[in-house]
Amino acid sequence: MAGKQKPFGQWLREKRVAKGFSLRKFAELVGVSPTYLSHVEQGNADPPTADRVKKMAELLGENADEMIGLAGRMPEDLPEIIQRQPTEMPELLREASGLTAEQLRTLTEQIRRLKEKGDK
Repeated sequence: MAGKQKPFGQWLREKRVAKGFSLRKFAELVGVSPTYLSHVEQGNADPPTADRVKKMAELLGENADEMIGLAGRMPEDLPEIIQRQPTEMPELLREASGLTAEQLRTLTEQIRRLKEKGDK
């Protein structure tokens, strides 16, 4: 995406409206108050927890990890994954930092193949 990324709240509002959800109904489905959701969309409140953003992504048909990242949150499973291998996982992430999206997809596929070989 060229230029500056849209604020999370603005992006969320556009997606919610495009899917035909009213503010009140969407807030109810996510488990937040309509007032809070309105504040988030206006940029006057921090985005909700990663778990709630994941629920929003499911309702909107969006990628949960991408949406959690846009919200400035971290997927809830990552800290535990990193803590299980506290040296290797941060090292892997630092080395992968700066790779293009295509390079990361290639690396992910290579990792899947390595795991499959280990399972046999």
